[in-house]
Amino acid sequence: MRHSPSGSAGLHPSAKFVSQRLALQPHSLHRPRRQGSQNGLAKSSFGERSNSNSPDLLGLLAENEALKQEVAKLRGIPKDQVTVAFSIEDYEQQQQQQQLDLEGEAASSSAQAPPQAQAHQAGAQALGRTDQLESGISWPSFSESPPFWKRPPRHQALNLGEGRAAREVPQDPCSFHIIHVTAEMAPVAKVGGLADVVTGLAKACLERGHQVEVMLPFYECLPEEEIADLQHELDFDAPKGAMWDGQMRLGSLRTQAFRGRIDGIPVILLRPDWRECNIFQGNRIYGGSYNELEAYLYFSRACLEYLLISGSQPHILHIHEWQTSALPLLYWDKYHNDGLKRPRIVLTLHNLDNSGECRQEEFAFTGLPGEMFATIDKALDERTIGHNPERLCLLKGAIIYSNAVTTVSPTYARESLSGGAAGWLQSTLAKPDLRNKFQGVLNGIDTAAWDPAEDAALPAPFTADQWQGKALCKRYLQMGLGMEVDPAKPLVVCVTRLVPQKGIHLIRHGIFRTLEQGGQFVLLGSGHADGEFRSLAEGQLRDHPDVRLLTLYNEPLSHIIYAAGDFVLVPSMFEPCGLTQLIAMRYGTIPVVRSTGGLADTVKDVDASEGDPSSQWNANGYTFVGIDEGSLNYALDRALQHYRDQPEWWAKLSQRVMRIDSSWDLSAASYVTLYKQIASY
Repeated sequence: MRHSPSGSAGLHPSAKFVSQRLALQPHSLHRPRRQGSQNGLAKSSFGERSNSNSPDLLGLLAENEALKQEVAKLRGIPKDQVTVAFSIEDYEQQQQQQQLDLEGEAASSSAQAPPQAQAHQAGAQALGRTDQLESGISWPSFSESPPFWKRPPRHQALNLGEGRAAREVPQDPCSFHIIHVTAEMAPVAKVGGLADVVTGLAKACLERGHQVEVMLPFYECLPEEEIADLQHELDFDAPKGAMWDGQMRLGSLRTQAFRGRIDGIPVILLRPDWRECNIFQGNRIYGGSYNELEAYLYFSRACLEYLLISGSQPHILHIHEWQTSALPLLYWDKYHNDGLKRPRIVLTLHNLDNSGECRQEEFAFTGLPGEMFATIDKALDERTIGHNPERLCLLKGAIIYSNAVTTVSPTYARESLSGGAAGWLQSTLAKPDLRNKFQGVLNGIDTAAWDPAEDAALPAPFTADQWQGKALCKRYLQMGLGMEVDPAKPLVVCVTRLVPQKGIHLIRHGIFRTLEQGGQFVLLGSGHADGEFRSLAEGQLRDHPDVRLLTLYNEPLSHIIYAAGDFVLVPSMFEPCGLTQLIAMRYGTIPVVRSTGGLADTVKDVDASEGDPSSQWNANGYTFVGIDEGSLNYALDRALQHYRDQPEWWAKLSQRVMRIDSSWDLSAASYVTLYKQIASY
């Protein structure tokens, strides 16, 4: 199945081009910079022909022998099996031959390709040369302040996507007016994957010819400079209940509506009068000083009131998570009767961990009494029957009242119906009339935002065909984090929220197991369970040359880590879909995952005999099922062993997963089909 390692040099394919140039790049093994060089590159490396008898060249040749010994020691092979450019003449002959090969490939391709493709091929081939990729990099140091990820990685911009043919997006024959109602939207109001899904799906449907808008709270912390064409539209009174002397009193709250565009998507932003309340005030999306349940109950009512007042009649109201789950109840039992006739409602369940529990008197924050919905066939929480007081479950009510219900992967949908993922809501979802309207639609990712060919956060761009930049990204990260710079060591990365759902105990074990196996590990993440990793970073693993535990989140740094990694670890206890593994594969980083939810749908083990050979997801990573350390070892050990022992096969796997189509195209098509099934014309 897998190819045996080839090549007498004994070096990993991702590192070969680095090792071939060690004689002219002494910095690549932590050598001090030469006088008169920039970023560790000797002036004689490129462009200028040095005198072959110069002391500098003789010094380089002597250093060449020392470097061969170091590489041989690192790889555990005889020194004579290490291939390096041992003279300027040999190096120049190699460069001339590479140029001839590139010209020959370009000529043969041009005969069959259209003019635009010819230009792209020629440009990509030229840019793919390692010297050109490397020449513009601003190499980092561990001592930089501020850290390297807060500045541009290159002093010369480079883009492998220029001239690439534009992606063709099919246009749907029926155009729908779709409004997403959500608590999050990337990039301005992002806490988790919900924000990415809303923006990705909205953008994909816009590209297919639909009228798409997003309704979002106008949080005080929204960066207004990132909202294009922001303007006030109207003021209106949203019905709302308020607590006064321990009693709920019905009234209204003055609300402002604004319009603008976020990431090219039209948005409607609703802001309450802050002279009367503190709803949505604060410097973050969640966790402010206001009552979140009250805030989102008000928001759900205000959205419907705005649509009624403005005269808007969208085909689809697509709501997300518990925060907007009161909307279908309010729509069907009030606003549909008041003249808002056309909308049909789709509910997407991103994570069933929070079901939106609500006391009946709290529901009156919407301006309607909770008793209207306190029956078992509506929103009553069955777990509280006979209690005083009995409570409502907003998510249960939304499941019952919505025209269609989706979750974010087929496997998570099955786990919700029969595997316990939905908890007590399993009995609601499993009812025949509700089960028939419930399905899993796999998420996509924004392939424009996550594109290694054009990613401005990367020190070197790369593609599946022009792959050299990936190894440069690895070296850049190793240098910037003060790790041992060794292209042959497998680098395992983990980009995650540090919460119990993500398998905290397995992440910890994965760190030490990777070290035992001779690899390196980089963690990027934050969350309420990050204390253990802070302690490790400041104690046992402080200054370890092969580990960096970064208990923070930074978007540009996450791009660099995805690009630099050889493997990404995703050992989730449950995972409705997961975007980490999709992003990692986009950057040629092989996933090692626990087979659950969307991880099971998108990662199939390379050693498994079952599965659809024609599927793009087939044989693209390493999986395990158990939640114990031994189960993780089974997958991680095989991954690291294949990297070491079968480098050519691993390189082909890395390049192949980069070609997987993880865009929103297929998911958007599925949602458009669903919209068509339920829409009222």
